Amino acid sequence: MRRLLALAACLCFASPALAGQAVTLKADTADADGVVTLGDLFDGAGAAGHTPVAARSGASVVLNAQAVQLVARRAGLDWANAEGLKTIVVHGGPAAAAAAAGPQRGNVDVLTYARNLTAGDVVQPTDLVWGKVAAAPSDAPSDPDAIIGLAAKRPLRAGAAVSMRDVAAAQVIKAGETVTVMYQAEGISLSLQGKALGAAGVGETLNVQNTASKRIIQAVVTGPGQAIVGPAAEGLKSARSTRYALR
Repeated sequence: MRRLLALAACLCFASPALAGQAVTLKADTADADGVVTLGDLFDGAGAAGHTPVAARSGASVVLNAQAVQLVARRAGLDWANAEGLKTIVVHGGPAAAAAAAGPQRGNVDVLTYARNLTAGDVVQPTDLVWGKVAAAPSDAPSDPDAIIGLAAKRPLRAGAAVSMRDVAAAQVIKAGETVTVMYQAEGISLSLQGKALGAAGVGETLNVQNTASKRIIQAVVTGPGQAIVGPAAEGLKSARSTRYALR
């Protein structure tokens, strides 16, 4: 699946895309034979509907929305993705949809891990599939976006139900590292150097000791060796909180 989408993406960048037939994403994206096509994904795909997008080997497959958009564009279709989707979950047809609509007692549909993950591994779209368990964790995410891009806190077993307790933001700053802290607001831009007093990932709050004054401040991590304070920091924390809210 990765090779197919990567090839399609390369082809799209190789030649300018022309305006194509406008299509909309189906409310229920499903395929019946294990080969996901543009017709499985979009209403109004027409003749381009037979174009393959990915292979589904499990009960479901999680596709990268941007890669799908590029495949569609290459086939002459224009999907605007007005909702700003990052991933598209495709399940295995009417039978799976019926099971999701009315699961039997003790047979709950949840996101599960498609492979074994070691501590520190970052969860990718292809690492998640829908599966059935006797009981779902209390913090089981219903949206793959809530878990994709986070790092495993401990070894995770293939087939296990996904729990938000399993993961955390991938650490980009370690304790003791030098951090540049920025403040930007209303045309004012200031920076200082400090020492990280802990480890943190992007979007997490970190205690930083000002190298000059020895004062400890709280900053929000934006990348390796980088953090911010002030209004921009509050905006980043709010965006992170919204991202992990279950839809």
